[in-house]
Amino acid sequence: MTLVTEHVTGPKAAPRAPHPLRAEWVRGFAPWAGAAVLLTLGVTLWAKADRWQGGWSETAGQVHSAMLVTLPLAAAAGCWQGGRERRRRTEELWGTTVRPPLARLLAAALPVTVWVAAGYLLAVALAHLATWPYAQGDRPHLALLPGDTVAMAAGALTGHVVGRAVPTRLAAPLLAMAGYVGLGIVTSDLSAPGRVLSPTVPPFAGGLPVWWQPWAMAVWTGGLAVAAALAYAARRRVTAVLPLAAALAAGTLLAQTGNGLWHADPIARRQVCDTSTTPAVCVNARYAGMLPQVSDALSGVTEKLHGVRNLPVRWADHGGAPRADEARLPGITPLGWSAVRGRLTDPEQFAWEAVAALEGYDCPGQTRTARGALRADDAVEYYLAPTSARKAIDEDDARGDTARRADLRERRAARARLAGMDERTRREWLSAYFAARADCDAEGVPAL
Repeated sequence: MTLVTEHVTGPKAAPRAPHPLRAEWVRGFAPWAGAAVLLTLGVTLWAKADRWQGGWSETAGQVHSAMLVTLPLAAAAGCWQGGRERRRRTEELWGTTVRPPLARLLAAALPVTVWVAAGYLLAVALAHLATWPYAQGDRPHLALLPGDTVAMAAGALTGHVVGRAVPTRLAAPLLAMAGYVGLGIVTSDLSAPGRVLSPTVPPFAGGLPVWWQPWAMAVWTGGLAVAAALAYAARRRVTAVLPLAAALAAGTLLAQTGNGLWHADPIARRQVCDTSTTPAVCVNARYAGMLPQVSDALSGVTEKLHGVRNLPVRWADHGGAPRADEARLPGITPLGWSAVRGRLTDPEQFAWEAVAALEGYDCPGQTRTARGALRADDAVEYYLAPTSARKAIDEDDARGDTARRADLRERRAARARLAGMDERTRREWLSAYFAARADCDAEGVPAL
């Protein structure tokens, strides 16, 4: 006889219901607000990529300055979310729930606050990834990131409070416009009172914040936003005093420190040099990777100057005025002009500017009026660093009036005399020429 055993099982457990706030975080307005910040910042950075892609300092400065656009956008997104219940006419329904007002406010505000901060952080990360293949030295500058991220979140939270308090659909766009104009005025006006309290104020060129500045800025902006939320929705509004006091303390510290919030980047004062040539070629250590191509761009000049005396010791690129034994290296910065994504845009023009620096173009203008000296300058430039732009000017002068054609003939004759000298005679002439130019003595330039 076969025994049949029956297994009795209990009812299957019902699937766990999603948290009621999950939709706010993953399917509501908040993800779209984060995407809007990401897209807006991405487009803003992409439009100016030539000016920052390739320099860590420039990248950090650009993403920080872009907050002039993204911070008002974050505030507008928070404001639009804050007015949602009024647009849906569900304010009275929400008022019947057992949740306290502050919990209801945070349930709606936090998703947008977190998403706009996340969108900003993702855009910053993508910008640094775009810079990494072209960076020529230095290191990523992330010091401002904590203060900027908290400022974005604070803008969204403050905007949410405004959206709940101001009964109009125009609150969001008006807040965005007011924020953009206000931040723009404070950022551009160097004498504006309280300028250092603005989270969008950029550091001076190549500057770095003191270590505590981003954290003080985070307490300043975050404290004001939290105080506004507590003052609006907390049962005991006196609790807003604590974050407000923290914000005022941080703001006072920022305002009293003023310009002391920034200091020069130590690496910007260092140089990396190629001493195998005369003059030596030095580039700023922030762009050390560009030294080989800068040396290559100037190789034609340095070869022709072999054996010539009275030259500066080096082309210098340390940000300050060149010393007595230096000539200023043509500017690698600002990026987007001479250099884009770690490459010289016009090595020919770069070499011509380097020759012009050897000629003492920083001398007072009246010392360069002697006609013979001007002819000598043109001949030296044409011999050491001929450019297609100079040749185009000559072709244009050849089609000009009688005076221009006569001037062109004189220039070409002077160039031919310099090029036709034997090596020893040309070295002696160039040595005398650079000696006179070093002394800003136009009358002492040898005849040509």
